[in-house]
Amino acid sequence: MTTPNQERSVGFLHALLAYGMWGLFPLYWKLYHSISPIETVSHRLLWSLVVLAILVVALKQTAELRSIFRSPKRLALLATTALLLSTNWGLFIYGVVTDRVVEGSLGYFLNPLVNILLAMVFLRERLTPVQTVALVLATCGVLHFGWHLGHPPWIALGIAVTFGLYGLLRKVISVNPLPGLFVETLLLAPVGLAIIGFMASQGQAAIVKTPSLVWLFITAGIVTTAPLYWFNSAAKRLPLSTMGFIQFLTPTMQLGIGVLVFHEAFTAREGVSFLLIWLAIGLYLATVFRMRKADLPTPTSD
Repeated sequence: MTTPNQERSVGFLHALLAYGMWGLFPLYWKLYHSISPIETVSHRLLWSLVVLAILVVALKQTAELRSIFRSPKRLALLATTALLLSTNWGLFIYGVVTDRVVEGSLGYFLNPLVNILLAMVFLRERLTPVQTVALVLATCGVLHFGWHLGHPPWIALGIAVTFGLYGLLRKVISVNPLPGLFVETLLLAPVGLAIIGFMASQGQAAIVKTPSLVWLFITAGIVTTAPLYWFNSAAKRLPLSTMGFIQFLTPTMQLGIGVLVFHEAFTAREGVSFLLIWLAIGLYLATVFRMRKADLPTPTSD
């Protein structure tokens, strides 16, 4: 039997693996620069389904699948989350292959703040004054970024909103992470297969032009599933505030890759936008740690 400290250590390691792997994603998805993002997402769905099917059977979680398929309400909600997740994937991949990694990283910096806003709107949670200031700062950062970009930062906003809504809905659906992810992928797999079939019939599918790409597409299933598995493992073992803090590893790594590896522009104008976002994040984390500290039991003397 493992001790609580050992469980926390495993959780921390899995959180670092998940967020670290997501942080390195621009390097991996850049390999798909010559492939249509739609075809890439379609293959990602199909090969993720294969990997998830193996995991569901290996971890003996098939019983819950039957329960899910007997519930039209849960199926409808999972179909919605599947659409949100695939849209999020598509936006991120599109951002990478069109040299907009910095804008994509902005979306993941915004995600925790979008979660606060969604909780306020849909879960009737009240914002503290400090959280309100954080949202205002984040909004100013996005507006500043969009103003100098010449148009709204749709990729960043799309990534933040789709993943925020995905997390909100998965929070209220009574399904375990792995079976839920399998059903989501299964529901969209026919769409992905149809897209690949149509593109192949038109001679436009990359896998038809270059069959050796099949090995690259197969790895997409593993690359997609592994961090999700580590994330779910960490979420069971670590406090939410700790997960929220480690989460910022992902966009920080992505921003660094965009600027240092892909040499995307990061001038003083982008710096002002990110500074406002980082200030908002700092205020957000401060409220999280303050609330966590308030929940600690008061020490008593013997």
